[in-house]
Amino acid sequence: MTSSPSPTLPSASSNRRPHHRRRPSSTHRRPATAAVRVDRSSSASAPTACSPLHAGDFSELGLPRVLVDALASAGIERPTPIQARAIPDALAGRDVLGRAQTGSGKTLAFGLPLLTRLAAAPVVRRSSSPRGVIVLPTRELALQVDAALRPLARPLGLRMLVVVGGTSIGRQIAALRRGVDVVVATPGRLVDLLQRDAVTLDAVSVAVLDEADHMVDLGFLPSVTRILDAMPADRQCLLFSATLDRDVDRLVARYLSQPAAHRVDEDAVPASAMDHRIFRITPGDKVDVAAEIAAQAARTLFFVRTKHGADRLTRQFRHRGVVAEALHGNLNQNQRRRALDAFASGRSSVLVATDVAARGIHIDDLGLVVHFDPPADSKVYSHRSGRTARAGATGTVLSLVEPQQHRDLARIHAAVNVAAASSTVRPGHPAIRETVAPAR
Repeated sequence: MTSSPSPTLPSASSNRRPHHRRRPSSTHRRPATAAVRVDRSSSASAPTACSPLHAGDFSELGLPRVLVDALASAGIERPTPIQARAIPDALAGRDVLGRAQTGSGKTLAFGLPLLTRLAAAPVVRRSSSPRGVIVLPTRELALQVDAALRPLARPLGLRMLVVVGGTSIGRQIAALRRGVDVVVATPGRLVDLLQRDAVTLDAVSVAVLDEADHMVDLGFLPSVTRILDAMPADRQCLLFSATLDRDVDRLVARYLSQPAAHRVDEDAVPASAMDHRIFRITPGDKVDVAAEIAAQAARTLFFVRTKHGADRLTRQFRHRGVVAEALHGNLNQNQRRRALDAFASGRSSVLVATDVAARGIHIDDLGLVVHFDPPADSKVYSHRSGRTARAGATGTVLSLVEPQQHRDLARIHAAVNVAAASSTVRPGHPAIRETVAPAR
């Protein structure tokens, strides 16, 4: 540890109410008497819905001065609503159930208390035995969380490691052996390391599940439960999710003890921040219209359904003189990083992505998102669209709709309470220039 001032907080294992001891087995179930119900009943075991906290700055939340100063040097001085509400409970050692959309500041909402509590605990760093674990669904999100937290971990003397697929597992094992404090991991790679006995989770005092609903959607629930079952029963758990549908409520009931519940997803993106539009097109005009949009807009993110579709549309754009990159699951980590770096830096004005990117991309000043292929449902529509109109900015969300897709998109818009202006468009139509102009 460095000589930076240590925060005066309880250790990461203090202030915890007793849990039923869980065996490290995927077949274990917490007894029904200890389950936390997600229906917010009046039962004592239900999540506690805390009132909003209005903090003037981060120093009022109980964070150590070294972190407040590090945030200020990065131009971050006032907490977002989810940060102001979740951080005090997390610092107190409570389990936290946070419901917030992407772009609402969740990374610092769980990252700041995690780093603070680990730095305050007088624990010697052990080989292959992290004390904090952040589990999230995609490599892109893992890299972004690491990039956000690593500069804050450094002045606290904490070491971080990203553990994801597509990179050398041998190097990850070597780094674990040298000792790390926080592992940021995708479920599949962390389970691989557990199976190889290359990591042990019996020293974890703070566990974070970020984008829990997306992990469930991707089929990671068995891996997530295996990871959590390998941790001590009295570890703190911070779970963040945009929704509690599917099997997320099962994770909450099984692994969170009387969590403080904070919901700010309704305030994540004001309706006025996004301009939703529809271009009604024929299949024969679709690529030409998309290329015209791509050529005129300053920076545009196109969403498609398949990996092959992403590669095909990228080639079609390049053939028409548009600098474009593809992002999908068939690319290795270096290829994915190069594509994102090119898009973020402006070397490429267009990124064509599958839904793997809907949760993991954060690009400042992204003014235009195009649904080239229709989303599968309203949740996918929201996650894709949420790549724009972030951090107080405005943005445009455009759907390219073929005749047989009109009804499905109308249902999606109704589900997310969106009113979209509609135009029948062919290449060269004035609506194209009107739509891309605000994105410049």
